[in-house]
Amino acid sequence: MHPKLIMMLGVLGVSVSSILVRWSDAPSLIIATYRLGWTVLLMLPVVLLRHRKELMGLTLRDLLLCGASGVFLALHFATWFESLKWTSVASSTVLVSTEVLFTALGFALFLHGKIPSMGLVAIGLSFGGSILLALADGGGGGKLYGDLLAVAGAVFVSIYTLIGTVLRGHLSTTIYTFVTYSACTLTLLILDGVTGTPLWGYQSKDLLVGLALAVLCTLMGHSVFSWCLKYLSPSYCSAVKLCEPVFAALLAAALFGEIPNLQQLWGALLVVGGVVLYTRAERPAKNKDPLPAQGPAEGDGGNA
Repeated sequence: MHPKLIMMLGVLGVSVSSILVRWSDAPSLIIATYRLGWTVLLMLPVVLLRHRKELMGLTLRDLLLCGASGVFLALHFATWFESLKWTSVASSTVLVSTEVLFTALGFALFLHGKIPSMGLVAIGLSFGGSILLALADGGGGGKLYGDLLAVAGAVFVSIYTLIGTVLRGHLSTTIYTFVTYSACTLTLLILDGVTGTPLWGYQSKDLLVGLALAVLCTLMGHSVFSWCLKYLSPSYCSAVKLCEPVFAALLAAALFGEIPNLQQLWGALLVVGGVVLYTRAERPAKNKDPLPAQGPAEGDGGNA
């Protein structure tokens, strides 16, 4: 099967994430905990059977960086999942897709990268679209709060991505993600305890939602992105991932009756257009894309 077709199947997988979260009645922290817990359990046999030697050879620096990456990934899930309780699926998924832009800014500020001049225009365009979306949602109770949570989720996942950029050169995707997801699960469990959120007592469908998120959105979604990055450029993958808000919005309209108004549509178009423009601005230097499309971009094609 062609990598581009497989990439699109991966996008379809992650597109149901927001729908599954909205369908669940459990607290956002619990859904995130279930998702990561299931993911770690499903990855454990593969890690023990095929990657035990690499796991045992991790340095203290690798463990600390993977731990930090897991903390920020936990914060991403906590804020983004919560945003879906307050604002529309369309607004939330569009705003969280600005991760690419925050990653670019972080790459320039902390990893001595450069943002192309057209990239600055793209960031401004997406920022304007975000404001337009926020203004469109501002009169709807807690929708503005939900939008801000989605932006926070984009910031947190961009930090996770930048740490993955540092580690992916010498760690396989499977080991990086397994240790990171384990740290993420531990962080979420701590957040559950600090906030007094009980781990049990929810409907069975909530546990199944967590399992579906782990299989469809993590193992069959983000793992596909990591595999495709062996054959496709990060810029191409980042651009294709922008189909996620479109698919998610269409599903939300059909399932929940969430029809965006004209101002929301214009805001979403500006945000998505800005992200597409940025990925194209980085493309001239063929195959020299500094940013991964999603966390640890390369490696052995394991679960991401």
